[in-house]
Amino acid sequence: MKKERRKFSADFKAKVALEAIKERNTVLQISSKYKISPAQVTKWKHEFLEKATTVFEKESPNQKESEKKEQELYSKIGELQVQVDFLKKVLGK
Repeated sequence: MKKERRKFSADFKAKVALEAIKERNTVLQISSKYKISPAQVTKWKHEFLEKATTVFEKESPNQKESEKKEQELYSKIGELQVQVDFLKKVLGK
């Protein structure tokens, strides 16, 4: 029988990583508290610190989505304008 891998939420990982960063407890104490390996705690801590700079970047994920949507709308407007110009030309004859 296969043992299923545990999956952890982003909130849980952040909680463990922050606790490791605070260094109030050792990595071993944190790992035993949450029943995960010390290597996993260290990995999450490093990953958290590496990606921490993205918090202060100007563009947010929502902003990227809105820019993509805006670009799609401009594309559609251009397409419709070409159709209107074509119809004006054809019907004008």
